Amino acid sequence: MIRILLADDHPLTRAGLVAWIEGEPDFELVAEAADGESAWRAMTGSPPDVALLDIEMPGGNGIEIAERAARAHLPTRVVMLTAYRAQQYVMASIRAGATGFVLKTAPFEQLRMAVVSASEGRFYLDSSVSLAGAGSVEPVELSPREKEVLLLTAQGMQGHRVASLLSITERTVGAHLASVYNKFGAKNKTEAILIALKRGIIFLDELHIDEGDGS
Repeated sequence: MIRILLADDHPLTRAGLVAWIEGEPDFELVAEAADGESAWRAMTGSPPDVALLDIEMPGGNGIEIAERAARAHLPTRVVMLTAYRAQQYVMASIRAGATGFVLKTAPFEQLRMAVVSASEGRFYLDSSVSLAGAGSVEPVELSPREKEVLLLTAQGMQGHRVASLLSITERTVGAHLASVYNKFGAKNKTEAILIALKRGIIFLDELHIDEGDGS
């Protein structure tokens, strides 16, 4: 059984999700919350396997709670529920430690896949979030240096810090990123990072919140 915490401040949305969870034979609803503080207490009291968190809630939004859980090294995997498909929300969720990102308009089957994937430690991204090159069936290989630059960028480092760490120029960092964008068909670094995560080129446990950078 996958033990689930559900946190959403909209009563009708929460009621629908509760009914769905209770109807799934391999899911168990262990707690529900209508605000961030209640969700946090439920997560720390008896940590569930998966927390379905609304991004926008009073008393602490889902991203803040995911970040607190990551810092506290809680075993709970977080799946974000949101009405916002913008990539900055996706990236903020991942940087906070979330394992999944699902729109509230997604069918229950997609939400089920997100919960199962999260429980197994696999990244899940709502299929309606636009990723320019993610659907390509052709394999894409990054050079070791390209992967290194992309990973450090995903960890939140600015170009000058990546250059200093790798003993290369900032211009070379930009060239490696441009090559990655071209291979992925990505428009920017956020899209490239999401594509790399979705394809298993980089992994969630390789990312961390970079305390020394304001990005």
